[in-house]
Amino acid sequence: MTISRSPISVFVLFFLSAVLRHHLSLGAPITCSGIVPLKHRTAMLSISDFGAVGDGKTLNTNAFNAAIDRIRNSNSSNGTLLYVPRGVYLTQSFNLTSHMTLYLADGAVIKALQDTEKWPLSDPLPSYGRGRERPGRRYISFIHGDGLNDVVITGRNGTIDGQGEPWWNMYRSGTLKFTRPGLIEFKDSTNIVISHVVLQNSPFWTVHPVYCSGVVVHHVTILAPTDSYNTDGIDPDSSSNVCIEDSYMSTGDDLVAVKSGWDEYGIAYNRSSRDITIRRITGSSRFAGIAIGSETSGGIQNITVENITLYNSGIGIHIKTNTGRGGSIRGITISGVYMENVRTGIKISGDTGDHPDDKFNLTALPVVSGITIKNVWGIKVERAGMIQGLEDSPFTNLCFSNVTLTGTKSPPTWKCSDVVGAAHKVNPTPCPELTATTQQGGSCENQS
Repeated sequence: MTISRSPISVFVLFFLSAVLRHHLSLGAPITCSGIVPLKHRTAMLSISDFGAVGDGKTLNTNAFNAAIDRIRNSNSSNGTLLYVPRGVYLTQSFNLTSHMTLYLADGAVIKALQDTEKWPLSDPLPSYGRGRERPGRRYISFIHGDGLNDVVITGRNGTIDGQGEPWWNMYRSGTLKFTRPGLIEFKDSTNIVISHVVLQNSPFWTVHPVYCSGVVVHHVTILAPTDSYNTDGIDPDSSSNVCIEDSYMSTGDDLVAVKSGWDEYGIAYNRSSRDITIRRITGSSRFAGIAIGSETSGGIQNITVENITLYNSGIGIHIKTNTGRGGSIRGITISGVYMENVRTGIKISGDTGDHPDDKFNLTALPVVSGITIKNVWGIKVERAGMIQGLEDSPFTNLCFSNVTLTGTKSPPTWKCSDVVGAAHKVNPTPCPELTATTQQGGSCENQS
């Protein structure tokens, strides 16, 4: 499946997506971005004042660290804006601080140094027990925030470039010593906003808010080559009150993946992902457009996904978990999805994802219940759906309403096992496990 990302094709994607959004919203778009109130910064610094040179060659790590230290030690009541003017600013990874805005001007690029030997390490996340790819510690993200409050990354569509190719090559060749760094990670933080920037070439997950509350990501563009494995777009992880809206993504892995910890470590940490809205996303991925999991051990509840446009992707919607995960996936509502040229339209699977070690509990079975997927239209879909629960923990209370998926030559098919659900106005006709129109909690007909 060939994926083109030419400027013309990107424009067409946005145009078609805008048309769909217009018909779906029938008015001014609803937004959740106001869950984090923006503060007017009364103080401003320029990275140039700290000796930064935007020539793409000079190393500017000291300048970023000095500027952020100044903000950390300032007494500004409303925080400080750090201005990055036009230019290419090469730097090693750096940590942000509370009450600051990192502002990238038009034409500003913050570019990661491609020297993997000098990259600092951080401890594994307690809900994962080890690095996601390799045992032990993990490389810290390019831009990082730990225990922060009131942080904004924004601008005039400036770029943060992770220059991930050396990391991707190390992964492919099996020479990776620790888990690759993400592009932006906030941990144990609140009131975070990322908007109006281009995020590209992340070595690993692009935006990773973990153990956070009050996170807004909107009007961003996220890009990575299709063969850059695990370059997810946005991965809210054991986080709550998250809003993801109005963005375009083309990556090497899931565009958005909601997570909450890995097997016995996630069960012990016991922090769910909940109250998350994902709205008006356009993009393509060889994996999933919108994903729940597969790391779901802390539980995932109350997720709303709507007005999604997907092209040239592996899976349109993927809810995934596995034996040993434990946790529950409940209260998921997905609506208003258009997909084109997708291998599998809808997949809900209980056998997806690896394990951190051999200590996971085989009796820790996930509970998947209360999933509603409605108003989905797809063309050139090879397989309509794969809905496969677990024999000892069937997936229940699934509702599919007003779903139409067409193939290229013949109607796409469904495959189901160990699931209980209902369907209303679904074409092609779903498997027998989904052909009831009523279920626990009411009628699936009322979900259109």
